[in-house]
Amino acid sequence: MSRLAEFIFRRRGRNGWHWTDIVTWVWLIGGLFIMFGPAVWLVGSSFKSPAALAEFPPTIMPYVTQKATVEGYDKPLDLYEVTLPDGSKKVLAEVRRIGIVAQMVSPEKPAEIVKVNIAERTPVRTMSFATSNYSEPFTHFDFVRYLWNSVFVTVTATVITLIVNSMAAFALSKYEFRGRTFAMLLILATLMVPLSVIMVPLYSIVSALGLFNNLWGVILPTVATPTGVFILRQYMLTIPDELIDAARMDKASEWQIYWRIILPLTAPALAVLAIFSVVWRWNDFLWPLIVLSRKELYTLQVGLSIYSGELNVQWHFILAMTVVTMIPVVLVFIFLQRFITTGIAGTGLK
Repeated sequence: MSRLAEFIFRRRGRNGWHWTDIVTWVWLIGGLFIMFGPAVWLVGSSFKSPAALAEFPPTIMPYVTQKATVEGYDKPLDLYEVTLPDGSKKVLAEVRRIGIVAQMVSPEKPAEIVKVNIAERTPVRTMSFATSNYSEPFTHFDFVRYLWNSVFVTVTATVITLIVNSMAAFALSKYEFRGRTFAMLLILATLMVPLSVIMVPLYSIVSALGLFNNLWGVILPTVATPTGVFILRQYMLTIPDELIDAARMDKASEWQIYWRIILPLTAPALAVLAIFSVVWRWNDFLWPLIVLSRKELYTLQVGLSIYSGELNVQWHFILAMTVVTMIPVVLVFIFLQRFITTGIAGTGLK
């Protein structure tokens, strides 16, 4: 622990702070807030009530205004700390608000109305976690069904993506044939074609194949990715051709070379592509929305859209379920991140 603290707090200047030390700390702390600030706000806001989400300025933690039951009023009233004209402070309950003037009463003397400018009061707050944001969607929202659909689409599409892209990369990196460079350039050129351009013909093909309102209609059009082919091909180029020649001399088939030599050596690159594929498929919203119209086939991202109505958006449920949908992606990254490190440090030859 002492060595870790020494590493973190070491400075370039011997007798004081060097300007590079200050720039480094500002850069690191700023990057920390930029990267993790939105995630912390998301988790904190997922426990807020709808009223707390509408407050301005927003807060990270879920604070709510304390309420008190006042004699003569049916509902509990919000409590505020009011600054009186004599400078003293007192806790009053708000009866109603008209413009910038609030009519307030003391819980001990409910018959006496006090008019207070809203600028001279602050709400009495306490921290309260609205756990119902998580529990209600599981009871009134078909979360388990949508979760299963998302898991099936993500896992199946990722497995097929790894197989198809690795086969294409193997052929483009280890086989010499006429037009290999042109084929690779053609694959990379498709990166510049947005989904909106091919959406209509892709929908026509899916509909003609009878895959409309079918999870396979979501999976199959997305399994061949030019990014995956490029990543795997570049990694496979680092694998010595002598390994393949030796395997052929030992009478190994091309399938055995691919399955028993190429794939194990390409494991770090496959892990990187797997992370990308899981993030792409799990967060995909537009294509499943186009292909699927039956509610029982919705994925999580499409299913969450039912909380966004024309006149009312239930942000507290959307934020809570967004946190839940982030958990599988984070777990996949934690499990596969060690392969990313291996892929950066390794050369392909074990």
